[in-house]
Amino acid sequence: MKTRLVSLLWALLLLAPAPRASADTEEELTVLSYHEVAERGEALVPQYAVTPTNFVRQMDWLRNHGYRFVGVRDLLAAREGRAPLPPKAVLVTFDDGYQSVYDHAWPVLKMFRIPAVINVVGGWLEEKGRVNFDGKELPRGKLLSWPELREMSESGLVEIGSHSCDLHRGIVGNPQGNLEPAATTRRYLPDEKRYEDEATYRRRVEADLERNNSLIRRHTGKAPRVIAWPYGRYNEITREIAAKLGMPIGLTLDDGANVHETPLWALRRILVESGMALWDLAREIAIRNQNLSDNDRPQKIMHVDLDYVYDADPAQQDRNLGHLLDRIEKMGVNTVYLQAFSDPDGNGSADSVYFPCRRLPMRADLFNRAAWQIRTRTQVKRLYAWMPALAWELPATDPAAHDRVETVAGDHTDRVNMGYRRLSPFSPRAREAIREIYEDLARAAPFEGILFHDDLTLSDYEDASPSALATYRAWGLPGSVEEIRKSDDLLGRWTIFKINALDDFALDLAAVVRRQQPALRVARNLYARVALNPKAEVWYSQSLDNSIARYDFTAIMAMPYMEKAPDQAAFFHDLVHAVDYRDAMKKVVFELQTVDWRNDSRLVPSEELADTIRSLYGMGVEHVGFYPDALFRDHPSPRVLKPALDAKPNAPEMR
Repeated sequence: MKTRLVSLLWALLLLAPAPRASADTEEELTVLSYHEVAERGEALVPQYAVTPTNFVRQMDWLRNHGYRFVGVRDLLAAREGRAPLPPKAVLVTFDDGYQSVYDHAWPVLKMFRIPAVINVVGGWLEEKGRVNFDGKELPRGKLLSWPELREMSESGLVEIGSHSCDLHRGIVGNPQGNLEPAATTRRYLPDEKRYEDEATYRRRVEADLERNNSLIRRHTGKAPRVIAWPYGRYNEITREIAAKLGMPIGLTLDDGANVHETPLWALRRILVESGMALWDLAREIAIRNQNLSDNDRPQKIMHVDLDYVYDADPAQQDRNLGHLLDRIEKMGVNTVYLQAFSDPDGNGSADSVYFPCRRLPMRADLFNRAAWQIRTRTQVKRLYAWMPALAWELPATDPAAHDRVETVAGDHTDRVNMGYRRLSPFSPRAREAIREIYEDLARAAPFEGILFHDDLTLSDYEDASPSALATYRAWGLPGSVEEIRKSDDLLGRWTIFKINALDDFALDLAAVVRRQQPALRVARNLYARVALNPKAEVWYSQSLDNSIARYDFTAIMAMPYMEKAPDQAAFFHDLVHAVDYRDAMKKVVFELQTVDWRNDSRLVPSEELADTIRSLYGMGVEHVGFYPDALFRDHPSPRVLKPALDAKPNAPEMR
């Protein structure tokens, strides 16, 4: 009886009106994404089919709890400043164009006078007999007819949107043959052993969207103003094309709230699935209304070296990747930091990369394959590309290869980063080279985030390159590292300038990537000393406060063996205190070491790691990770570590 009472109270709590967020983060618009409205046994894709009874219950519940249904006209008027959206505004959308929408949803929309958007795939609707439905065949009658679409459009309630003409399918996206979303993937051409170029890619997408618009206009008399990106994937090129073709509104499957600043071309939607009860829908809306997203869930992170997966024998490399996927599944992690560069000599600087690149050799076309397999074959929700910011060893023939960070003479033996060969962040040639590397990465594969390597640092003896010295003079400082170091005042000012210059450059690189990965999150590694000792800001040109303010996540290398900490318990306690003092637990990752590199690469026992994770959770830590995952030594042990990771629930907190 007690269990039933608790369940009832929880259900009533979720069905209550959602708590309101602060005015500057409050959700302006909830967008719901439906597919089929059909009984599960009759559905083409049962996972996304809502039964007719559940659909009418959901619409009725929304009306009874103060939600106001709006249409495209209302949304455009609000963004143009002509009329604000009502409180608790909801936009209802349907993707793919199933016949069941006309049979079961349309009567409800008419009865309740609910505006809606139906996004159709023109290529499917033009078929006469059977339709190639995302790789499966189905009768044409399972999809809406053009006369039905025209009828709904002419009612004034329904807006017909584009879902592309022939981009709702997978195309070959890498040499291994993975099928990836056609709208954002550069097609791999096996016969020519190359990828389509950017001009060809742009023409292919534009021709497709233009054709679909023409079909919708011809059959309904109205051109679409909305595009629902197939599989939720879009980029700067696709949105530019859509805007050019008269579709300013883009519907995504990105997580998070639609606040007033959310661009029209990237409206986030709640994907309504078959198993969602009323309280599930209410909870999803409440979470969005607090401007929470999947990124607010505790992250359980595996930091992966692709150098371990790589093998000159493609068959062995594929077996290695399969072993990695098995470990990821067994570990139960929800986030992976995946190496996109190659560092076979282990000196911390990248000699090559795992994706096609203009400025560096490609060791193997592996990053796309590994990222896609991890995202489609494991439980991982967020995949970050792990990349150096400065530590690149460009080919000697590249003019930018010689624009390196220069270190002046001095006693800097206690700095762990001194062995890195880095390009100077103050050299225009080096900056442009690095930007091009990141631009090529962004085109190469879909991913959710960037993790900047621990090379995003300059010591108090760096950088003495000509470009750096010229920059210091522009900052009003002496053009000499030695002169700056003679004055504590100048040294402090110089440190602040360098911290911000490094962060500015990293976020500039993130902006380059965001053109292809618009929902990108940005994380960076930070030395533990920076969090523990204020003087370390001078030594590393890193700041915990700056990092918390400017990056989505800061991954502190909480590695006591690397730091030679005499008291591990005190080390972790002090780190947690430094983060908690700044009220930054939701933005900081505690990344543990699994190998003691200072002691003949001894493996840190899995039991010790598990105990540390439980202890960190007990102190209020939200996000934990570990590095490296020793693939061929099967360390750490999933049997030992997974229960510790699972001690932190995944759901975002409802405050």
